[in-house]
Amino acid sequence: MASIALNSGFSTSSCDPKTTKSRRETIKHFVGLRKSTPYNHHSLSLTKSLPTRTNRRGLHIFAAKSSPKISGRNLRVAIIGGGPAGGSAAETLAKGGIETYLIERKMDNCKPCGGAIPLCMVGEFDLPLDIIDRRVTKMKMISPSNVAVDVGRTLKPHEYIGMVRREVLDAYLRDRAAKSGATIINGLFLKMDLPGDANSPYVLHYNAYNGITGGVGEKRTLEVDAVIGADGANSRVAKAIGAGEYDYAIAFQERVKIPDDKMVYYENLAEMYVGDDVSPDFYGWVFPKCDHVAVGTGTVTHKGDIKKFQLATRNRAQEKIHGGKIIRVEAHPIPEHPRPKRLAGRVALVGDAAGYVTKCSGEGIYFAAKSGRMVAEAIVEGTENGKRMVEESDLRKYLEKWDKTYWPTYKVLDVLQKVFYRSNPAREAFVEMCADEYVQKMTFDSYLYKRVVPGNPLDDIKLAINTIGSLVRANALRREMDKISL
Repeated sequence: MASIALNSGFSTSSCDPKTTKSRRETIKHFVGLRKSTPYNHHSLSLTKSLPTRTNRRGLHIFAAKSSPKISGRNLRVAIIGGGPAGGSAAETLAKGGIETYLIERKMDNCKPCGGAIPLCMVGEFDLPLDIIDRRVTKMKMISPSNVAVDVGRTLKPHEYIGMVRREVLDAYLRDRAAKSGATIINGLFLKMDLPGDANSPYVLHYNAYNGITGGVGEKRTLEVDAVIGADGANSRVAKAIGAGEYDYAIAFQERVKIPDDKMVYYENLAEMYVGDDVSPDFYGWVFPKCDHVAVGTGTVTHKGDIKKFQLATRNRAQEKIHGGKIIRVEAHPIPEHPRPKRLAGRVALVGDAAGYVTKCSGEGIYFAAKSGRMVAEAIVEGTENGKRMVEESDLRKYLEKWDKTYWPTYKVLDVLQKVFYRSNPAREAFVEMCADEYVQKMTFDSYLYKRVVPGNPLDDIKLAINTIGSLVRANALRREMDKISL
């Protein structure tokens, strides 16, 4: 979510040209509410021609597909994890003719997630507006010294940041996948046996829950041709393929039911707090939901102090949430960078399991859904709609496309986190920058549509000068504070 404030002028992310709509089309798409969404949107038709080359006579020569054809059935793929990544992958695979299985343990999973989604995700993934709790059009960035800057003045009337509850969004995407033909299994994935050769199946072991066998579940196995690991930061699929470890943050969130008169304040407003008190390397937030607010924070470097930071976040927002009652407490790890290895053989990782969460912000919902869809599209296309065996080269096309599109974004936000989150004076400079309307416009355009936004050269120069000025003032303030502390 902080990427809204930190992407300004630096964002290099971009929606896939095949799915990104023009601004004019986007405006049309988001005007008005709709109660339900037809499931035939984004119907997958990936029966594309194989790569071709042209000889001297102008005749097209089709490259041969090396993987063997499957006889008597279609390709079988299992997705482990039923969040945005898993649900999106399952729907795309099922629509593409793949025999699809999705295994999820917690069908009502309430992940401690701010729940912010960019506007382009609503259209790109055809989300009905009735699953969006709030449409945020205003934000307050609040500095360590409690200087508040209003953000959102440059938004157009139809533009907003969507706020969702993960249990609602995840269930919707899973249901849509089921209607497209995917088999949804309420089960706990345990382990998988790796195949002995390129055409043998992966054997998945899991506990199935049906409400009859009790809490232990029934041990079962499933044979599939490929596996997509969408099972979060503690991914068992990642461990099974030796994907390596990564740094992670702990996110802690409380859902607070506040009086109706105070909820009016948060009707279309989100707040972000920065400072050593709420987190030494992240931020605290108050995000509005349907009938409550989500109050949370996170940290990578001081995980043992997370409850202390959460208390500080509540205290900073105390006046506006006074009288509230905590109705749910949630905590979860959030990856800080992509894993060293994201595929092996016929197994690929997506979403949090792959490490697709941006630094500074912890934004991951859009990137999870996008990666799930991208790997599924690569499988459908590479196997000719499930008629041929999938190969590692098919999955590698997904990784190449992902890295080309989004890798620069992760690197830039990593740098920005190191610049602006290193001290309270730097955070004061960061909030000061957010008051600039050009910063706000560039930031929101980049965040809402996940694409490169060309800037005005003169304004870019002005922004650079102002950024340098803010950092100089921040360093001067830090030196004065160091003198006082001595």
